[in-house]
Amino acid sequence: MAVVRTWLRVTPGSSRPGVGGSYPRPGEPALQVRVRERAVDGRASRAALALVAEALGLPARDVSLDVGPRSRDKLVAIHTDDPSAVVERLHILRENR
Repeated sequence: MAVVRTWLRVTPGSSRPGVGGSYPRPGEPALQVRVRERAVDGRASRAALALVAEALGLPARDVSLDVGPRSRDKLVAIHTDDPSAVVERLHILRENR
């Protein structure tokens, strides 16, 4: 199983949760993730990971947090048997607003 890592920019307390759009970062842009949950006790982070897994069509257990449990910017690891499909899907999600 391969691992694909990508940055997320999480917006907690959003009235319209979803995954899509990009946030400028040096190197690779971050994927924007909006969640209803507030940033209390890791709720927003857990919700963001679940939304990303759903958007990629993967089980939630295949998306884990590597860096940034207390930050809006998070580096996540996506465990997959088809890394090229995940990279392509991430690119499509970053292009959507």
